[in-house]
Amino acid sequence: MLTDGPASGYDLKKQFESSFAHFFAAGYGSIYPALSRLAENGLVECEEVPQEGKPDRKVYEITGDGREFLLKALQNPSPCHKIRSEFLATMCFAHLMRPQDIETVLDNRLAEITRYQAMFHQFETEEMCDWPEGAKFVLGFGKAVAGAMQTYINENRHLLTEETAAKVAAAQ
Repeated sequence: MLTDGPASGYDLKKQFESSFAHFFAAGYGSIYPALSRLAENGLVECEEVPQEGKPDRKVYEITGDGREFLLKALQNPSPCHKIRSEFLATMCFAHLMRPQDIETVLDNRLAEITRYQAMFHQFETEEMCDWPEGAKFVLGFGKAVAGAMQTYINENRHLLTEETAAKVAAAQ
């Protein structure tokens, strides 16, 4: 992200929340340690900018070595594709949940997907015109995955709710 220009940890978190949230979660607990490691390795530089009445703002900028490191990393022909989903982990144990709790989890997931779809639409209509092709590809991928998740949940939620309701009734 620093290839777009200097940024603070706060700036990077905002960019993650607005651009990458659908596929890469990053909070301050991961951003600042990563920036520190990158700085220790000479891949970014940090400038402390004084602020009135606040702690100094640390602004990070990628170095030449950092850019070379990134370009070399981008040559990996088989980057892994990991999915870490608390939602799916929860659904693995749906048989231990109350039917109404399953419904709530599914509804909340659908609401989150709807928020992502609104974010994707906003990007397409307002911000995407000057995006590089790779970013447009990632946006399209996110839209496709979100749409597939929404369809799958809507078409298959009965597998969780009817089965769980039957087990609860049998136990009574």
